[in-house]
Amino acid sequence: MRRIFDQIREPGNRSTTLRIGWIGCGVMGTSMVGHLLENGHGVRIFTRTRARAESVLEKGADWAESPREAAEGTDAVVSIVGFPEDVESVHLGTEGTLTATRVPPILIDMTTSDPALAIRLHAAAAERGVAAIDAPVSGGDVGARNGTLSIMIGGDLAAVEKARPIFEACGETIVHQGGPGAGQKTKIVNQILVAASMIGACEAILFAARAGLDARTVLASVATGAAGSWTLSNLVPRMLDGNFEPGFFIDHFVKDLGIAVGEARKNGLDLPGLEMAERFYREAKTEGLGSKGTQALLLLLEARQQD
Repeated sequence: MRRIFDQIREPGNRSTTLRIGWIGCGVMGTSMVGHLLENGHGVRIFTRTRARAESVLEKGADWAESPREAAEGTDAVVSIVGFPEDVESVHLGTEGTLTATRVPPILIDMTTSDPALAIRLHAAAAERGVAAIDAPVSGGDVGARNGTLSIMIGGDLAAVEKARPIFEACGETIVHQGGPGAGQKTKIVNQILVAASMIGACEAILFAARAGLDARTVLASVATGAAGSWTLSNLVPRMLDGNFEPGFFIDHFVKDLGIAVGEARKNGLDLPGLEMAERFYREAKTEGLGSKGTQALLLLLEARQQD
């Protein structure tokens, strides 16, 4: 069977489809690749564990043995990996995308990462005559599955516009925030807000239980009022069902909040709420909850009530 990747260079297809290299097939990446395939784009994928990519390989994606091979000769290469060191490795490493013989004209990193690294990647790409975009996302596994992610973009506007078909396949809210690093800085704002809402949600559940209320009945009253939030609507029901599997890993959220704390201090800000959330999540990781979803903070706070 011919792969979509091979077909898209046929006459009549070029204006609406792209050849895309993709790096990372985790909780969100797999669904995002699926949407690209559904929209007719060709995808060549690399991820450290091939088994994670099997579902999209079966749908027509091609396999690459390295980030360099994933990027070779494509219209754009996208990464969504775990940590800043992974971003650095897949783009700037010895087998990174920038070592390709034909580097794609656009590099897009959708990982939540360090703004300074996004700026450095932009500079390294410019030396090869190509553009780099930082485009972290929010919406978790639900947003990735539904194609409704919020995408926060930093980089040159001309490159962003060329990459728009990729963003439109994966997201619903697509906003160019400014130059290199602006997407990552916007994602820090997002994570500060998420951290605060998660702590509030967990404490509210604990209070409802201690006060003798039925938490689901309480949720019916408060979820659509002034207290409403994405966390309340999407993650609190998981908590009440005892479902602490990851839509987004605590391990990754610890990384995100660490970046946020560092950037806040770099900007001369004292943000005690953020620092408190970062301490709670580091404690959750220490207690062995790192591979659980961020809603598993409830388990840590429940345990504290019994101490």
